[in-house]
Amino acid sequence: MKSMNIGVLHPGAMGVTIAQTLKDSGHRVGWVAAGRSEQTKQRARELQTFNSLDDIAGWADALISICPPHGALALAERIHATGFTGLYIDANALAPATALKIANTVGIGAYVDGGVIGPPALQPGTTRLYLSGHHAAAVADWFSAGALQAIALPMSHDGGAGHVAASMLKMSYAAYSKGASALLLSVNALAAAGGVTTALHQEWAISAPDLLKRSQRTAQMTSGKAWRFVGEMLEISETYSDMGLPDAFHAGAAATYERMGDLKDLPPQELEAVIAALLQAPAD
Repeated sequence: MKSMNIGVLHPGAMGVTIAQTLKDSGHRVGWVAAGRSEQTKQRARELQTFNSLDDIAGWADALISICPPHGALALAERIHATGFTGLYIDANALAPATALKIANTVGIGAYVDGGVIGPPALQPGTTRLYLSGHHAAAVADWFSAGALQAIALPMSHDGGAGHVAASMLKMSYAAYSKGASALLLSVNALAAAGGVTTALHQEWAISAPDLLKRSQRTAQMTSGKAWRFVGEMLEISETYSDMGLPDAFHAGAAATYERMGDLKDLPPQELEAVIAALLQAPAD
């Protein structure tokens, strides 16, 4: 396969593993260092560094956007303003309606929709990048080696989601995985607020013995990164609304994760600390 110049915007914990799989597959991978944290710079130390989006747009054959959902459209608009003419792959957790806005911004013919399911791809078999759109199969072929598996969805997948089938799949998957985590943590907070935590946990020991351990694991796994899930839950809520389905559940999940924002980037927190964060009323 021809070696390509591919920019990854921006290589956080997930993005850097996408970049590594591209490197393992023989491609040259770049990123933009301006305004990024020292932690991100350390992650991206083996990638080719550019000073601006204009610089990387002039070098890259393709750009992959992997950022918090709330920044995805603005990033696409900024890339479009550079005059970039290559393929633009948006791999963010977005409602299909948002993905279509990005496709229309960069040009539907240059757009590939993406959605990542799984943790950062540190070992094979854990993480999949789903792709949809006219160029999905070609982009999937870029990931010929390394830990991340790329899968192109057929254009008619599940009744015709078309260009944004990958986003619809991501929304459907995360609606349960991250939505259920928010529900479980909020249940513990509700019991604490009502003074029945001990009684609830005793009842769980009888009727649902896995739930307390699952609560503790969920607290540890989500505490430091819950802030990143707020936008994703809102995108899922929008997707439900667009499909004519009740949308309030995931709006509530977004509010749950928002209350955990002060735990950002801290070491994994125990359930009690997460409950305390959830019981703290948000500032006006």
